[in-house]
Amino acid sequence: MSNHLQRLTRLTEILGRDRRYKLEAYLFVIEALNYELEHLRLNTPRKRCHLTARELLEGIRALGWERYGRLAKDVFESWGVHSSADFGEIVFNLIEAGEFTKTDEDRKEDFVGVFDFDRDLVKAYPLGDASKN
Repeated sequence: MSNHLQRLTRLTEILGRDRRYKLEAYLFVIEALNYELEHLRLNTPRKRCHLTARELLEGIRALGWERYGRLAKDVFESWGVHSSADFGEIVFNLIEAGEFTKTDEDRKEDFVGVFDFDRDLVKAYPLGDASKN
């Protein structure tokens, strides 16, 4: 079975078990992981290929801003994601399905309260707070 078909099968299984988040959220988290690994230059044979919760969340925010700009918060919320803790739930669903791996130190709680969507997605947006316009 091809890697894409295996991934699709795993994602379909997750969506069957947990309907809180849309498929787009899972695909985005997978993309954000790869995005941040590249950004931190960790995706090489000689370096670790593991991110902390904070590192992954930074990748999620950066890719969200790059892809959706000021609308990143709205897009995430349309997928059922309302907090950094929700991204942790998605990550651990991906771990359980065999899409991601974890270390003994990784916990869902590592994602709780890492960033606030209003403060860290909207107000901290590099081109200014859209709500003030």
